[in-house]
Amino acid sequence: MTTRDNGCMTDAVRERYARFAEDEAPGRSDLYAEWARGVASDPVVQAVLARIPAIHRQPPLVFAVTRMLGAPLVGYDGWRRFVIDNADDVVAESSARRVQTNEPLRLAALLPVLSEIDGPIALLEVGASGGLCLYPDRYSYRFVDDARTVRAALDPEDGPSPVVLTSTVRGELPPLRMPEIVWRAGIDLDPLDARDARDRAWLRGLVWPGETGREERITAALDIVAEDPPLMVGGDAVDGIGALAASAPADATLVITTPGVLVHIPRSRREQLIDGIRRLPARWITIDAPALHDGWNPPVDAQNWRGSVVALDGCVRAAADPLGRWWEWRAAGGTTDA
Repeated sequence: MTTRDNGCMTDAVRERYARFAEDEAPGRSDLYAEWARGVASDPVVQAVLARIPAIHRQPPLVFAVTRMLGAPLVGYDGWRRFVIDNADDVVAESSARRVQTNEPLRLAALLPVLSEIDGPIALLEVGASGGLCLYPDRYSYRFVDDARTVRAALDPEDGPSPVVLTSTVRGELPPLRMPEIVWRAGIDLDPLDARDARDRAWLRGLVWPGETGREERITAALDIVAEDPPLMVGGDAVDGIGALAASAPADATLVITTPGVLVHIPRSRREQLIDGIRRLPARWITIDAPALHDGWNPPVDAQNWRGSVVALDGCVRAAADPLGRWWEWRAAGGTTDA
């Protein structure tokens, strides 16, 4: 590698981390903003991170790797010392990892759609990560208004869950019920095991410092998954979803979910996956950015749509925060504009 090439890569690191510090971290994590600002002005750390392939050196991934390896949640100087002292491990782990956000709160936005489907249900998730979104029947739900007044509450049959998913509902509250899940499976390029200490640390590390309650929620969900692990398959869903779907029990309705994963798949492969799902004898629930694909019925005005689109078999059901923090029902008498 030439000096010029190395200089270009450190420039790219500096620019990416400066942009993250200015545009992405503020309001969400003060500590990550501090770390990113530090990297943007630190040639030594830039040189370490430049050794990581470009698609693996985004700030949330690198920061999560350092935390998984044991970096303390301290100011930049302390984090810098950790990175320099553990540079080879940071580079190796970052090069092998990908962001696998596994937020069970997304299920709060998907539950109204699951409520439309009669059970028993065989649930299959694409991009399942650790499988935390395969247990909608094991979590408790509290749907609130903007004033945090509870509008609806649901618990599993055996009582309240240690995982309580609280989500703000705006507008109409459609009929809600707990789904009857009899089979659960996931496919992921690099599936995680809720029983494995390192994988658990990785998922917890993906939570940004300052996101109150989120790490606790994920830890509690990991405990639920670890007690009754789903079927997890490693591989590309475009190639493997047909075989996995064929293993679902024939007497259950197969429901395939793609919550927040399609954005991470290149467009041509994304279109192949959507086409493959639609060819299967299955229902398809997704939550995606409105401009991600054009499979919405009715069409969505992406310019004016607020949040992501929740859909069943491509039919628009709700607008929602991509992580499930709020949702607004749009299926009955609603509009597909803002």
